[in-house]
Amino acid sequence: MRIDIITVLPEMLEGFFNESILARAQKKGLAEIHLHNLRDYTLDKWKRVDDYPYGGSAGMVMQCEPIDRCITALKAEREYDDVIYVSPDGETFNQKIANEMSMQGNLIILCGHYKGIDQRVRDHLITREISVGDYVLTGGELAAAIISDAVIRLVPGVISDEQSALSDCFQDDILAAPIYTRPADYKGWKVPEILLSGNEAKIRQWEFDQAMERTRRLRPDLLEE
Repeated sequence: MRIDIITVLPEMLEGFFNESILARAQKKGLAEIHLHNLRDYTLDKWKRVDDYPYGGSAGMVMQCEPIDRCITALKAEREYDDVIYVSPDGETFNQKIANEMSMQGNLIILCGHYKGIDQRVRDHLITREISVGDYVLTGGELAAAIISDAVIRLVPGVISDEQSALSDCFQDDILAAPIYTRPADYKGWKVPEILLSGNEAKIRQWEFDQAMERTRRLRPDLLEE
């Protein structure tokens, strides 16, 4: 899959996408991540992409023209499944959305900045708005990184053990069961005997029971949904 991220701070994201699983996904040719500096698409000689809001409100607003020019240039090269704006008032990102997006081919993610973007961009160019939580960030870069990471790791072949991704928290709308590794006894802190039994059926049942118990205790809202 291909993700094009439009930002005024591409340097903020370069290191993130060049490490770990995301770097390996790109080297394998399973994912492409392209960063586009919005300032390259403005006609302003000072490379400004923002201006004061009409009506006298506080803050600065990202302008229509550079965003439109960038998105238009990208769309001239290929079709996109969605043009996403990361915004506090978008739909809340979750595992279900990540699963859905991982099946798509090409995505554009627009990172907001300052006070936000001109509403006309949202009305005419954006196809989906996504929030990573009920709080405000300085810009949309961190949100774009979160979304990209959650989505790309689900692309077949990115994680060598695909079963690992399918057993993550929230894949079945519940939390994951507790996990342990060697040694089996550390300072008297022992791994549950069932996990050492070799009885796969009983282990799977234990994991399910533990997952349900943890969800009821920590995230009962997931069961209500």
